[in-house]
Amino acid sequence: MNSKPILFRPWALGLMVTLFQIFVAVVLIAPEGPLFYRYDTLAQHDSFWFANIIDRGYETTVPPTSHKMMEVSNVAFFPAYPAIAAILHYGARLSIYNALLVTAQAAAWGFWSYFFLFCERWNISPLLQFFGALSILAHPTAFFLVAGYSESLFMMGLFGFMFWSTAEGKGAKALAVLHGSLMSATRIVGIPCAGYPVVQAVFQSGWRGLVEMRSWFRRYGTSVLVMLGATMGAGAFFFYCLLRWGRWDIYMLTQQSGWAITPDYLAVFRPSSYRWLIPALKNPTEASQMTMTLGGILLLAVGLGELLPVVRRKFAGTARFGFYFCAAVIYYISVSGVACVEMESMLRYEFCVHALIVLAILHFLHQLPTPRLWVRASGMAAVALLSAAGLSVQGWYVWNFTRGNWVA
Repeated sequence: MNSKPILFRPWALGLMVTLFQIFVAVVLIAPEGPLFYRYDTLAQHDSFWFANIIDRGYETTVPPTSHKMMEVSNVAFFPAYPAIAAILHYGARLSIYNALLVTAQAAAWGFWSYFFLFCERWNISPLLQFFGALSILAHPTAFFLVAGYSESLFMMGLFGFMFWSTAEGKGAKALAVLHGSLMSATRIVGIPCAGYPVVQAVFQSGWRGLVEMRSWFRRYGTSVLVMLGATMGAGAFFFYCLLRWGRWDIYMLTQQSGWAITPDYLAVFRPSSYRWLIPALKNPTEASQMTMTLGGILLLAVGLGELLPVVRRKFAGTARFGFYFCAAVIYYISVSGVACVEMESMLRYEFCVHALIVLAILHFLHQLPTPRLWVRASGMAAVALLSAAGLSVQGWYVWNFTRGNWVA
């Protein structure tokens, strides 16, 4: 992998996709008004909580209030996103909401750039890159990448962590720890995702590496250190909570008290959790319930596909197992958390799972021999049709979101 695509092409493509998302949301869909007003409509709902944290810092009673009251208990969000936005707000004198949006959109640029950097690493054809990016862009909640939410920062941290933890060269592991710390300081699900380099190392070494205990330090020592370093972001947040309020788990208590989030770690194994329905367009909760079902089917399908003897024998899948691990972890923890509230917001949480699966599929397709023309044409047509449907639904969600309605 030469320096030119690393320094220019993926970053340029990432910037183009990000600017395209902003243009569509702000110029084409946002409500009528001056441009700065249309831009600010991308800050809604959770953005108000982040703004409150930037303005007042973390505040809470012990135990937290039993209602959603940001003026009393606002320790319901991890600190990385509001902290970076606060630097822009107080340092660059941006308004709080502009600081939140600029932070999210810069992170979206980083996420898309890492997506294209992975494609460059694997020498994936430009056509396949285009349809892969389109598949991610067309997810109904992809617009949250450029809204005042923490999705883009988490995904940039995750993809950057995966990219640098498997890269060679001086400084790669330090960059991996930096991205991993950002990831775990942005969302709680980043903590188990920190296991990505260990999972990769285990699959690359095979079962023989696990049996030979004397070689564990040589085989897995660096990966374990990177994993531990990646959890420092969340660890620092928990330590801060312990010092200030005497409870390291005040975040979880706030989620339970204000949002009624009581994790159900068996929900993913219960058939009753899966809803088979065609959601009403105006009912985001039904869309989240359907997404939970489709996400589970997709993960099961790709998992079984990788276990097929013909696939395991002909196409190396070790580079993909880490993606599947992170996707499964995010899916499992998200379902466990929102099962008690009828899967609310699962549509948004599943977006990261979707992006990881798309990247893994691109890697798999790259290993296949070039198919016949009619097969390629059929595949492109199918992706185009599904993407058109996804973009249409996303447009409806953006229209509602920028007008203050809840969508996910």
